[in-house]
Amino acid sequence: MKVNRAIAAGAAIIGTALIGVAIIDVASSDGAAAQSGPGATACQMRLSPDHAVFKPLGELGGPAGCGGPDVVHLERIILADRTEVAVEPPATLRCEMAEAIVAFVRQDLAPAAATMGAALSAIENYDSYDCRGRNRVAGAKLSEHGLANALDIRSVRLIDGRVVRPADAGAPREFRVAMKAAVCNRFTTVLGPGSDGYHEDHIHVDRAERRGGYRLCQWDLHDRVRVAAVQSVTAPFRASVAALPFPVPLPRSRPFIAAGQRANFLPAESHP
Repeated sequence: MKVNRAIAAGAAIIGTALIGVAIIDVASSDGAAAQSGPGATACQMRLSPDHAVFKPLGELGGPAGCGGPDVVHLERIILADRTEVAVEPPATLRCEMAEAIVAFVRQDLAPAAATMGAALSAIENYDSYDCRGRNRVAGAKLSEHGLANALDIRSVRLIDGRVVRPADAGAPREFRVAMKAAVCNRFTTVLGPGSDGYHEDHIHVDRAERRGGYRLCQWDLHDRVRVAAVQSVTAPFRASVAALPFPVPLPRSRPFIAAGQRANFLPAESHP
C-alpha cells in the first residue's frame, strides 16, 4: 500500500510538471501559432516562427489596381542567434517581398552592420505600401509601393544607439559597399543617391518584374574624397555668397531617431 501511494504521489508530481511545461510552451508559441496556423500560406509558413514576427493581412485591394495578395505586416526579423531586428514602423508588404527583406537582413545587412562594431538593432521603414504613382507625381505609372512590393530604407540603428544612414556619404564606406552589393543582388530595382533626384536620402528596393529579367541598380556611393574635392572647388564661390539673414528650418525628426540623439538631415525628398 505504501509503495502504491508513493507511486501515485510521484505520478501526480510528474503530471503537474508536465502541465506546467505545456502551459509555458503554449504561452511562448502564441505568436508563431497565429502566423503558421490553419489558413497560413506557403510563404507565411516559411517565415514562421524562426525568421520573422508579422501579422497576416490577407489580400489588399485599392483604387487604380493598388494592393496585392497575401500581404503581411512585418514587425521584427529574427536572426540566426535569436536576436531580433525591429522594423520601425512595421512595413506592409506582400509576403514574398517581406521574405526577401527578411533574407537580406539576416544574411547580408546584419553581418555588414557588425563591421561597424555593434549589432544591428532596427531598420527604418521610410515607406512601404502606399497607393500612389511613382515619385508621387500625378498621373504617373503606379509605383511598386502601390503594389506592396517595395520598401524604402532611410537608416539603420545599432544596438549601441548609433543611427547610420546608408545614403549619407559620411557613413562607413565598407558598410555602404556591402549593403549596395547585397540589395543589387537580391532586388530587381535599387534606387539611391544619384539615381533620379528622388532618392538622395534613402534607398528604395523592390521586386518589379520586367521583360527579359532586366534589373536596375542605381546608387552612387559618393565617397568622401569626391565630396571633399567638390567642396574645395566651390569654396571660393561660397565664400562670396552672403549668409542668409535667418536660419533655414530643418525637417522634423522622425520617431526612429532616439530621443536626444543628434542627426544631420538632408532636404526632404518625395518617395518613389
